[in-house]
Amino acid sequence: MDSSEYHESRLYRIRHSAAHLMAEAVLEMFPTGKVAIGPPIEQGFYYDFDLPRTLTEDDLVQIEARMRELIQEKQEFVREELDAEKAKALFTDQPYKLELIADLLVDDPETTFSIYQSGDFVDLCRGPHVENSREINSKAVKLLSVAGAYWRGDAERPMLQRIYGTAWETPKELRQHLQWLEEVKKRDHRKLVKQLDLLSFHEEAGPGMAYWHPKGAMMRKIIEDFWSDRHIEGGYDFVYTPHIGKAWLWETSGHLDFYRESMYSPMDVDGQEYFIKPMNCPFHILIYKTSLRSYRELPLRWAELGTVYRYEKSGVLHGLLRVRGFTQDDAHIFCTPEQIEDEVLRVLRFSLELLRAFGFEDIQAYLATRPEKAVGDPARWEQAQASLLRAIEAEGIAYEMDEGGGAFYGPKIDLKIKDALGRSWQLTTIQFDFNLPERFDMTYTGEDGLEHRPYMVHRALLGSLERFFGILVEHYAGAFPVWLAPEQARLIPIADRHLDYARAVEDKLRRAHIRVSTDTSSSRMNAKIRSAQLQKIPYLLVVGDKEAEAGTVAVRLRGKKRQLGVLPVEEFIAHVAQAVEERALE
Repeated sequence: MDSSEYHESRLYRIRHSAAHLMAEAVLEMFPTGKVAIGPPIEQGFYYDFDLPRTLTEDDLVQIEARMRELIQEKQEFVREELDAEKAKALFTDQPYKLELIADLLVDDPETTFSIYQSGDFVDLCRGPHVENSREINSKAVKLLSVAGAYWRGDAERPMLQRIYGTAWETPKELRQHLQWLEEVKKRDHRKLVKQLDLLSFHEEAGPGMAYWHPKGAMMRKIIEDFWSDRHIEGGYDFVYTPHIGKAWLWETSGHLDFYRESMYSPMDVDGQEYFIKPMNCPFHILIYKTSLRSYRELPLRWAELGTVYRYEKSGVLHGLLRVRGFTQDDAHIFCTPEQIEDEVLRVLRFSLELLRAFGFEDIQAYLATRPEKAVGDPARWEQAQASLLRAIEAEGIAYEMDEGGGAFYGPKIDLKIKDALGRSWQLTTIQFDFNLPERFDMTYTGEDGLEHRPYMVHRALLGSLERFFGILVEHYAGAFPVWLAPEQARLIPIADRHLDYARAVEDKLRRAHIRVSTDTSSSRMNAKIRSAQLQKIPYLLVVGDKEAEAGTVAVRLRGKKRQLGVLPVEEFIAHVAQAVEERALE
């Protein structure tokens, strides 16, 4: 269900009410504790607390047990409206609530405040809730973990303790969810990239930066090569741009006005301010403006795997999914108004082809339209939005409208994919921009001999290589398809006397562009096989006396007890080549 449906659902009310019972149990345990916020979220709920000591796992067990008792008490959830003075008096010993009240009064001095009370607990709350606590199944509630969370996400504010929990309508649903969470843990890319020796992070050198190891770098190269080949076939040209630019560039683009908090501090170069780039687009525009452009040249499709740097608070960094330095699979399209519809459809089809090649078939589009405050001619907005919608409908993919959700400078399409666990990830963005062409005074000479403003489209298909890589790792649980696997085959000699043959086969496979290694350790064969299985290598090639004599390999498949069988080396090479050519996902 979408967010609006979820907010109206019974499950939402159950979780919201369970969160209040959790807060009631916590304040019983810590009477001097302070409460911050505690909303339902997707698949559960949380509450933030300022407590006199750090919570333990044993505390969670006690809090959960007390919640079950409160559920059986059939506590009613009673709503009341208060004016500002009564609300402040009610929460006089709760500073976080007083701050929220003060903020709301700034926006509307006459506002009233909705509260909900259950048992001895009361909180600022819009609801909705269940009528009484017995509507919550006590056997379908579980507290999951405690984490740190800055008040209002500000690292300069107090660090609070956030308790996460989940609630479902039935114990069976809870069991299924807990099993799903276990699978999520197994697929956590932060754990798998270390286990598979793909990449690492080094806090001592700077958080939020990925260090690509040989295997990870090989896989990244495979992705980049595939991406580049498809772009050449799709009529794109490549550009490369610097990593820093003078302040005037970011003033002209508007980044210093609208994006400053996500940019790194300036550096002094020859007495002038330079900024490390958070975006590639202004650089592409400078290339566009190096010569007079004619309608005959358009469209121009310029792509760049451009590394950018954005400041993210340390508390939100999350492996490859939220980093400070990343490489966008970026491109900009400059075209005439007459070309825009074909270009949008072309980009959308390109993106769907790319995502499906990596194994993502469940794809949904979101069309974000003109917000209340927007730049650009409304007629252009209407044309752009209509072009985006027609492209979506032409491809027959599911979509939702996000009315008013576009950026101030243009409407956009976002594509979200679902991974093997059913989680949604936003990848592709196709974004119109009516702002930068104006700011940089971009023009082309039309067929009428007059100057016209080009249409500009930003698009990233995979989003960023780092985040996309993290999603791939979790989607496949590290067991990548043969065409993507950084190591496609491992030779396992049964004894030391088979090493020479194994190396000869390895050499032949390498010449056939198969990514292969030989286990030269002194371990027993079964231990070698186990090691290769832990590395999730697609093919295990066992060689002994018979194989050396016949020029064959005994092929075992990753994660399967059965073997492909004994094959001549050339036949195995052909088998792998076909799987790679077809980009087989199994």
